[in-house]
Amino acid sequence: MKEALKRIVRIFVTYSIRTISLLFAVSVISFVLVSASPIDPVQQYLIGLGTAVSPQQRAEIEAYWGVNKPPIERYLGWLSEALHGNLGESALYRRPVATIIGERFWNSLALMFCAWLLSGVIGFGLGCVMGMYQDQWADKILKKCCYILSSVPVFWLGLVLLLVFCVWLKWFPIGFSTPIGVRSEDVTFGQRMHHLILPAFTLSLMSFSNIALHTRQKLIDVLSSEYVLFARARGEGKWTVLCRHGLRNILFPALTLQFASFAELFGGSVMAENVFSYPGLGSAVSAAGLNGDVPLLLGITLFSALFVCVGNMIANLLYGVIDPQVRAFSAQNYRS
Repeated sequence: MKEALKRIVRIFVTYSIRTISLLFAVSVISFVLVSASPIDPVQQYLIGLGTAVSPQQRAEIEAYWGVNKPPIERYLGWLSEALHGNLGESALYRRPVATIIGERFWNSLALMFCAWLLSGVIGFGLGCVMGMYQDQWADKILKKCCYILSSVPVFWLGLVLLLVFCVWLKWFPIGFSTPIGVRSEDVTFGQRMHHLILPAFTLSLMSFSNIALHTRQKLIDVLSSEYVLFARARGEGKWTVLCRHGLRNILFPALTLQFASFAELFGGSVMAENVFSYPGLGSAVSAAGLNGDVPLLLGITLFSALFVCVGNMIANLLYGVIDPQVRAFSAQNYRS
């Protein structure tokens, strides 16, 4: 028991050190890219105010934001405040960055979690169907659909679905996460899901093709193995072979791809949230980039990197639970 606890603590400490190093590298690269941007944050801020200011007032704003300071000094000042839990104040929303992230994160989390589940279930299910009916008409049609959807941009697909299901059929609302004119405390769970279904489905179509095609190939390899041929010789049916021998061998690769799609989903949510006017982190980071809101852009970038790291850590823990060989290899790797 003590040895297992020490191993867990050792793994957690090692992964934490790696995560902190990654966050530091992300912050440096993000700050360099933002500093090299041609967008003038002060000018964008003044445009957002909608009123003219004197050169003296503009100079005061520049001095308050420290835009005239050397980049290294500005980065060290921002890093010092970030280490104390202060990510700065958004120039676009006039509110603390941490508050904006805390409010919008739950909308993005609901969107990405639903899309993540849909992509996993749809991709794994279609992969099993294609593998079971290899080179038949169902396999050929589904495989072509996967190839097409994997190459279609998510924003174009979102616009098409928005036009069909929201404008023409009027099955779903055009945008937002809640009905217009309704207070947040009066919004029901059904209304939130009604606004969430189409953006989540659009986002799930971006990543399920890889899971489906990979699962198909793995299942074909399993069905052509010797122990499956022996099972069929004993009289086991096609779906019995899938349940007894196929699912166990193709679940782990599918789970690996599923957790590896965290970063892809986070990037795709930026496009999906902008198309459907969904108030999440994706739309906030897009607005921050277009308006030169440096504190908000850096804060969301760091938070998204941390989110992906936590997702990968959960995936590593689940791998050990599902496959004892992975758990033993991880323990030996961290011990060495």
